Order: sequence, then C-alpha cells, then structure tokens
Amino acid sequence: MSSPKKQSKPEPAITESSSVQEALDKANHRSGGKGRPTPSRAEAEAAKRRPLVPSDRRAAAKAQRVKERAARDVEYAALKSGDEANMPYRDRGPVKRYIRDFVDARRGIGEYFLYAALVFLVMTLLSNLSPWIAIVGLVLMYLTVILAVVDAFVLWRQLKKRLVNKFGDQVLNTRGLMMYAVTRAFQFRRGRLPKPVVKHGEYPA
Repeated sequence: MSSPKKQSKPEPAITESSSVQEALDKANHRSGGKGRPTPSRAEAEAAKRRPLVPSDRRAAAKAQRVKERAARDVEYAALKSGDEANMPYRDRGPVKRYIRDFVDARRGIGEYFLYAALVFLVMTLLSNLSPWIAIVGLVLMYLTVILAVVDAFVLWRQLKKRLVNKFGDQVLNTRGLMMYAVTRAFQFRRGRLPKPVVKHGEYPA
C-alpha cells in the first residue's frame, strides 16, 4: 500500500502592499534609516518643477556682483597685508613666495624700466626743439628694451637654478613661473602686490 503524498506547505503570497513596503524599507536603509519621512509624490513633483534659475535674475546678478566685489576686496587686503591664506590662488604657495622674495631682493633693469619710458616720452615731446633729441631718445629706448630683455633672461636662469635646488626638478613642471617672475620684475617696487617683505640683497635661502 503506497504511502500518501506529503502535501507541500503553501508559500505566503506576496501582496502589492508588502512589496511596496519592502521597497520603501530598502530606500530608507540606503539613505541612512527612517530618520526622515519619505517625501510624498506631490513634494517630489514640486521639487522637479523648481526652476533652475532664480525668478528675479536682476536681483540675483546684483547679489552675485556684490559677492564677487567682497571677495576681491578680501584678496586685495590680503595682498597688502601678506595674508597668504586669502591671497589669489596665483600668489599662494612656497614656490611663488620664494620667487617674489628673489625678485624683490635683486636689482634689475626692469624695476626702473617704466621710469626710463617716462623719460623717453618727455624726450619725444621735446623733439620739436631739436630732431637730435628724438633720435637720441629713440636709440636709448631700444637699447633699454634690449638690456631689459637680457636682464630678464639672466633673472630666470638664476632663479631656475635656485628653485631646482630648493624644491627639486619637479618644480619646473609648474606652468607660469617664468612669466610670474618676469612680470613682477618689470613692476615698480612700491607698486608690487603682494607687498615686498625683503630688502635689496636679502635673497631667500
């Protein structure tokens, strides 16, 4: 006589509500638990319909200009006071600080180039008195330009060796160092920003 077949227990049916609740539980688990209520469909749709640009563009642009002006004021004050943390990004870091100190400690032709240009301008205005004044002024101007370019080349060669000895060969991979040094060398010493902190002859170690 054959034994009766074992009847398998029926598996519990998965209702739609339980699957929805399970999905919500998983979503809450991924977001860090049920610490906050799940947004309703109306709230989610309202968030999607929120405009990406402000309604009052003129007021937003004015507020942005005020914010940018305040940031520039902070940077300008930092350039004058030496607060490197608030300086523009181009002036931050030990490499840029070393370049500034080296340029400020060195006497170069570029430092006096604008003074010489002013003299040449006066000589040009006086050319009506004598044509030789204009010729001499023009020759001196070109000679000064050539000497300033040569001096800038010498400056970069000296500075490059010091940078490699101080920071290693990888420092030369930083773009804009030569332009940063030469641009500062052609500025009035009193008008340089950040303000010089060393005197002539006080080269950085």
